[in-house]
Amino acid sequence: MATDFWSPVRLSIEIATVSSVIVVILGIVFGKVMARKRFKGKAMVETVFLLPLVLPPTVVGFLLIVGFGRNSMVGQWIEWMFHQPVMFTWWAAIIAATVVAFPLMYQSAKTGFEAIDEDIENAARVDGANEFKLFLHVSTPLAIKSILSGAVLSFARALGEFGATLMFAGNIPGKTQTIATAIYVAIDSGNMELAWLWVSSMIGISFFMLIFVNVMNRR
Repeated sequence: MATDFWSPVRLSIEIATVSSVIVVILGIVFGKVMARKRFKGKAMVETVFLLPLVLPPTVVGFLLIVGFGRNSMVGQWIEWMFHQPVMFTWWAAIIAATVVAFPLMYQSAKTGFEAIDEDIENAARVDGANEFKLFLHVSTPLAIKSILSGAVLSFARALGEFGATLMFAGNIPGKTQTIATAIYVAIDSGNMELAWLWVSSMIGISFFMLIFVNVMNRR
């Protein structure tokens, strides 16, 4: 029972952590760029960034299969490089979690950067700061509350991802079986005790993360 319980929990935390690191980096970079830049087609780019937030998980999973499957150019390149397809692997779960969690991080980081007074950034430029130093020492610290909120929400979204993960990464115990997919299997097999344990763990983790976000926002 203990092994059956902890394996999906460990995998879920690993996958959510790695995907969160990826989306935090991408979200901060793209959020900063999109907060100030004005260019033709910006609305279209932002729509693509936010699309996974509104698409059904099965649609996201289908698009990942088409984009990274063995019949795609990307999938064939990955298989040539690493001598195995990406589907039904630990990395497939990472990709699925990253795709569905990115919009939350991007939107939160972009909102934080947009809230910064441009006069502060311009003053730093006048004092000799280049764009990298401005980004690292001025803009990011000023937007840190929004960045942390986005990071927590992205982690929670990645932790609970089900549909896209099930389609793209499968439900392989000890390899790609996350808490969300394990709950589905436990209910389907009538193992309500194990299902309740996983549900309780998800509620507990999500509860404390939301408390963290609320406390941070009040400060």
